[in-house]
Amino acid sequence: RMRNSGRCCAARSGGKELDPQFRNPFVHELRFTPLQKAKIVLMTVTLFPIRLFIAAFMMLLAWPFAFVATMGCSEDKVEHQCWWRRVVDLVLKAIMRAMWFAGGFHWVTVKGKQALPSEAPILTLAPHSSYFDAIPVTMTMASIVMKAESKDIPVWGTLIKFIRPVFVSRSDQDSRRKTVEEIKRRAHSGGEWPQIMIFPEGTCTNRSCLITFKPGAFIPAVPVQPVVLRYPNEMFLPIYTPSEEEKNNPALYANNVRSIMAKALGVPVTDYSFEDCQLTMADGHLRLPGNTHLLEFSKLVRSLSLKPRSIKQDLEQYASRARKIREERLSLEDLAHYLNVPVSETLREMFSLFEHEDGKMDIRQYVIALSVICRPSKTLETIKLAFKLFEAEEDDAITEHELVCILKAALGVPDLNVAPLFSAVDVSDKGKITFDEFRNFAEQHPDFARDYLYSNQEGFRFCPETPMPAPVINGFCMDFTPRDVKPAMDLSRKKAN
Repeated sequence: RMRNSGRCCAARSGGKELDPQFRNPFVHELRFTPLQKAKIVLMTVTLFPIRLFIAAFMMLLAWPFAFVATMGCSEDKVEHQCWWRRVVDLVLKAIMRAMWFAGGFHWVTVKGKQALPSEAPILTLAPHSSYFDAIPVTMTMASIVMKAESKDIPVWGTLIKFIRPVFVSRSDQDSRRKTVEEIKRRAHSGGEWPQIMIFPEGTCTNRSCLITFKPGAFIPAVPVQPVVLRYPNEMFLPIYTPSEEEKNNPALYANNVRSIMAKALGVPVTDYSFEDCQLTMADGHLRLPGNTHLLEFSKLVRSLSLKPRSIKQDLEQYASRARKIREERLSLEDLAHYLNVPVSETLREMFSLFEHEDGKMDIRQYVIALSVICRPSKTLETIKLAFKLFEAEEDDAITEHELVCILKAALGVPDLNVAPLFSAVDVSDKGKITFDEFRNFAEQHPDFARDYLYSNQEGFRFCPETPMPAPVINGFCMDFTPRDVKPAMDLSRKKAN
């Protein structure tokens, strides 16, 4: 946990240190030996072009079969599976399998038996860790959720239309509701439509755990078949039939299915979610380090339903109240009163993230951290808000010590050497800086966090720079959960038939 003394943000958790085995589920760490790097270089210029050519050839070979099979097909009705369509289905599966073989996936072991669409209309797959997770799609020809623009892509669009995806239009403001209604319509068709394959995590992880499942796949309240992906095999689990309670609570249904999938995988579950992935991937001036504790803070904020509805307005109100308190420390009971929530173990855990040596906290650090998780890409706005919380009334400036407090809270880290950054901003050596000076410096040095905060500081690992995939880029990562679905808090029931 974050911990330090004085006026800065500190944290602990009942005297316990953060589990050293904790891994950020959104960070993929690739460590190659010199021999592996040499192999990569060699294979890139020799074997890779051959594999790429064969894969492209297989896609072109599959196109005429998919084109014939989709001629005259309606997006609203499903055609009878006559003998020649079954033949096309088998041919396309064989071609796609050959494509994956050329790509290096020589053997794919499948354990368990796939249920019929009439038995389990929806397949829920996890964990989702790469685009290679499309292998089960080509092996089953199940439908997926896909952005509508994909069907207009030459060759690829025809192949996509063959599996009868649920198309989503980004330009349609009502697409979320329409997508849910279409999935419900197909799921309740009695097996008339192909199964729908959904990755309920909603984003990619590093397979170290299962993050919170989006309830979208469970809203139809029909039996689902969990499918766990492991390299080098995948496993179809027994059909999971929801209880009446789960039918009325999709989030509870999702959590219970996640539990049995995690047990089959032998991995833990975590309450981190798609929103946390957005937080770690945010493109702002202050990129979060891999060991940030803001993921934990974000999870606790969700659990306590403290995330502002009107972000800018609510944050300003929080900041206004915090400015009135200024340096006054709050106890756990004071924090509960400030947030208008009862004292609970969850609140106690949140309090520990900001707790000082005297057993109290500075509410200003809470406001800063809340601003970061609410608008992760707008870090300068958060810093501006933080300056207002700490600046002196006579000159609107802060000291180096106060900048330490601000940045520790904004980055969610226990230790930070801010001296090089402060000296670079304080060119006149006044011992204080204003927000305007900080902003001008940030505009001239957009990589100041990397150059001044993280350079030569052990323990800092950057979250990956790879941009987060678009929500519906491959049909697996879309969040089509209705906005009125509330998270489930009761995980007591678990059932598998």
